[in-house]
Amino acid sequence: MAKEILASAKERMTKAEDSLRRELGQIRAGRANASLLDRIQVDYYGAPTPLNAIASINVPEARVLMITPFDKTALENIEKAIMASDIGISPANDGNVIRLVIPQLTEERRKDLAKEVGKYAESAKVAVRNIRRDAIDDLKKKEKAKEISEDELRVFEKEVQTLTDNSTKSIDDITSEKEKELLDV
Repeated sequence: MAKEILASAKERMTKAEDSLRRELGQIRAGRANASLLDRIQVDYYGAPTPLNAIASINVPEARVLMITPFDKTALENIEKAIMASDIGISPANDGNVIRLVIPQLTEERRKDLAKEVGKYAESAKVAVRNIRRDAIDDLKKKEKAKEISEDELRVFEKEVQTLTDNSTKSIDDITSEKEKELLDV
């Protein structure tokens, strides 16, 4: 039973790390990254459809995203969806493909984005600490119910702390990688 609590905590911590990766993938770093378009929904035959489901997204150059729809009739709807989104890049439609040119970031904007990355990282760390607290509370309940001994409780608490430390280190690694990408000119 206590092993299940540890497995659940580890799984939830991994999900927090994955969530951080997704959030950081949405931040424009001055170079093209297809994950910028992950949240864009296109009105395709009356149904909101993810952009990557109706078009291929390529990176032909370091700062250019090229969107090639599988169905050419969806080109206008894709363009409208990009214009309505919050990515702040104007699409260039040539009749066959849409090109998004990612503008170069200013030094001030890079620093602001690095601070934003730090906020996301702190949120992920708070989530991990909450998961640790929940796991330890569950273990203490098991000990009170005499399902595990006091010694086993201490061992499991150490394991939870080790999971927490590993997850926090992983979050720091993800964050420093993104900050390096942002501040790299």
